[in-house]
Formats: sequence, C-alpha cells, structure tokens
Amino acid sequence: MSLIGIDLGTSFIKAGVLDLETLQLKHVQRVPFPEMLPALPTQYREFDPAKIMLAVHKVLSDIAPFAQDCEGIVICTQMHGVVFTTEQGEARSNLTTWQDQRVLDTHPSHSGTYFDVLKARLNVDELRQLGNELRAGLPIGLFFWMAEQGKLPARDLIPASLADFVIANLCNCRPSTEITNAMAHGLLNLDTLDWHDEVIYKTGLTELSLPTILPHGSVAGWLEWGRQQIPCYTPVGDYQCSIVGALLRDDELSLNISTGSQVSLLKPYSEFGNFQTRPFFDGRFSITVTHIPAGRALNALVKLLSELAVSQGQELPDPWTYITQAAAQVHSPRLRANLAFYNSAVGDEGGFTHLREDELTIGHLFRAAFQSMAENYAMFAQRLSPQRDWNRLVFSGGLVQKIDMLRQLICEQFDAEYRVSPVQEDTLLGLMTLGLAFTGRTVSVAAATALLSDVYNVHATV
Repeated sequence: MSLIGIDLGTSFIKAGVLDLETLQLKHVQRVPFPEMLPALPTQYREFDPAKIMLAVHKVLSDIAPFAQDCEGIVICTQMHGVVFTTEQGEARSNLTTWQDQRVLDTHPSHSGTYFDVLKARLNVDELRQLGNELRAGLPIGLFFWMAEQGKLPARDLIPASLADFVIANLCNCRPSTEITNAMAHGLLNLDTLDWHDEVIYKTGLTELSLPTILPHGSVAGWLEWGRQQIPCYTPVGDYQCSIVGALLRDDELSLNISTGSQVSLLKPYSEFGNFQTRPFFDGRFSITVTHIPAGRALNALVKLLSELAVSQGQELPDPWTYITQAAAQVHSPRLRANLAFYNSAVGDEGGFTHLREDELTIGHLFRAAFQSMAENYAMFAQRLSPQRDWNRLVFSGGLVQKIDMLRQLICEQFDAEYRVSPVQEDTLLGLMTLGLAFTGRTVSVAAATALLSDVYNVHATV
C-alpha cells in the first residue's frame, strides 16, 4: 500500500508515491508554484488561491495513475502563509506568504513600524512562550496590521495555513491545524501548546476565529479518490518535515539550505535562548536559527546580473553552470559579501566590501557569497551549542546538494564529519517517515526514523 506525499514549496508543488512496503519514493511529479500577483506594493507578497488549487489538482491528476492503491495523503507546506477561508474551505482572501513585509510599514502613531508597536506590547516571558519567533513575515504581524487598520476579516472566516486551506478546499471541510503550523502563525504558547490567549488579547486579535489544533497524525479531512474516500492527515511545516526527511539524530547538527536556510538541533524538551524554539514530533522540540540568507539571496544576485541580457531579449536558461565553474577558479578573495538583501537572521541591509576592479567578476562575487553563507552557519551553530554537543553535520536542501563548493566551504568552517540527506527529495522522505507513524506502522516518528535510517544506510559519514 502507499500514500501520496505533497510538498507545497515556495518554488514548486511536488507530489510522490510513498511506497510503505518497499520504503521507496516513486513517480515524483512537480508543477511550478503560481507566480506572485502583480502590481502590489513593494512590501507585499500575495498569491491567487484559485491558481494554487489548480496547481494542486494538476499534480494530483499527474500522480493518480501511479497511486491506484493510495490509502491516504500526507502534506507539508512552506510555513507562515495564511489564507482566510469559510467553514467549507472556500478562500476569501489571497495567500499572504512568509516573504510579506508590510508589518515594517510605519505605524500611524509614529512610534516606529507596525512590528515595533506589536513587539512593544509583549513582555519578555510572552516572547519566550512564542519561541522567540516574533519577526516580520509571520501571520501575527499581518493580523496586527489588519487589526490596526480596521481590516481584520469577519469572525466567521478562519485564518488557515496554506496546507490547511488546501485540505479544507479539497475535502470541503472546516480548516484545522497541527502544532507545527499553529506555531507558524506566531500565536502558539509553547508552555501550553495551545493558542496564546494573552498575546491574542494584547495585540487586539480577539476577533480572530483561529482553527482547532489537532494532534499530529489526526485525520483533517476525507478526499474522494476514485470510488473511495481516503484520509488527509494533518499537514506539517516543511521545516520540521525536511529535518525528519534528513533522518536527523539527536547527536547531529542539521544544515538545511534551500530558498531559505536553517541551523537546527533536536532536544527532548523545550530549551530557550538566543534562538528559536519550535515543537517537533513525539513531544520533542528543535532549537534553530532560521531565515539565514541562502537561495533567495543568490537568486537576487542572478537576477541583477542577468538584467542587461534579459532587457535585450536574451534569456539565460542555465546561469548556474557558469557561476559554479567560475567560483571554483577563485581562491581566497579579498571581496567580502553580506547577503542580507531582505529581513533575515543577519539583518536587512546586504552589501559587498573590499571591492577592487580585478575582483569584480562573477566568480569572485559568488565565491564571496558562498563564503559568507558558510561563516553564517558556523556562527549560528556556535550560538545553538557553544559546547558543540553534536558529532557530525547533516546537509539537506537542494542548494547544498547542487553546489559542491558551498558544501566544501562549510566543512572547512566546521572541521567536522558530515553526511548528506539520503535522497534529494528530503521533504518527501520526511512525509514517508511521518506516514509510517500516522498509519500506525511504527509506534512513533522516532521509530520510523530509525527504520528508514537502516534502509537508507545513513550511518556512513564523510
């Protein structure tokens, strides 16, 4: 028997058959995530939910011939997106994603930005209870911005995460959520693992009709599949899913590097410090630093350097082959990079320094960018674990698997053994791991991780 796994990513919507007998991923299909809506203010990032559902239906149609024996669907999603829906899962707003920065607009009180005013209303203990997660891009900021402008939607509408909206729409049911996506809203109390009533009150969000939080592995809705109905299990955040898919152990440090990137460790209990604390599976937690510049920042550089060619009608189908080859020819450049071109863990003002004419080349530019990324990961790993209580690195995410030089520079910073996620589709392998637990084939996510660690021989190191 098999499940269908769906990853609602930032760049692509992917689906794969998760064979629970052979423990293999099969028949992976993908479609591009719809383009952002045009003509929006600079700080806004909104998408048409109808186009998202068309893409979801397309990928389900493509995978259907290979999944006749499907017994359920498991989903992970880009985190921090929100759609307001009806009780039947019908969209009543656009999708606003984690890249939205309108909360950084100036507040009418002239007391700083909306984010400044929001943060000032909360005390240190409340910020800790939110997992030290409060930052621009979370739905709490969007909700606060709406409330302050009198634009908060009617109480009968439910703010659903992207995946929770997709399931509700597919199954014609009320959106619910699971703890990882509840955390992504920025309103979860880690002490109680429920919505934070005091924060909701202080930020003027008492009119929000927040979804019910279900235990992970619960059935969120039932989908018509041929002549049967199959369960759609509670979706999870792609951050947690990619860590599961890397088959991370407690003695390993996770470096997940894709559009964004994170440095993470697993903990048996909630631990707080100058980092974020997030709920994981089986009652465990992760400590992490997220929103470290990665693929999004590199793509901004590619876009800049391609602008002249594009303006002349010359599309560059594969700039990365030349970029990686040119960067590999550069050794110890003076040029220094800061990739904080947007609000990130290293600030919101990027740039390049020590510019000299002989180093104004593609190779020098990207070599400096890769070096900056490697140094950032080492800095944040030190923040998570000054005593370095981990034994090896685990790389996951498409970017670090595609660019050998980046992985090499990181390893030089850490001087540590490493392994790479056993498959490139780490989120889909994460969904298989979760599927084993959700369907009762293993007693826990940890047990499923141990089983797949043997199957995929993740004990080998480099």
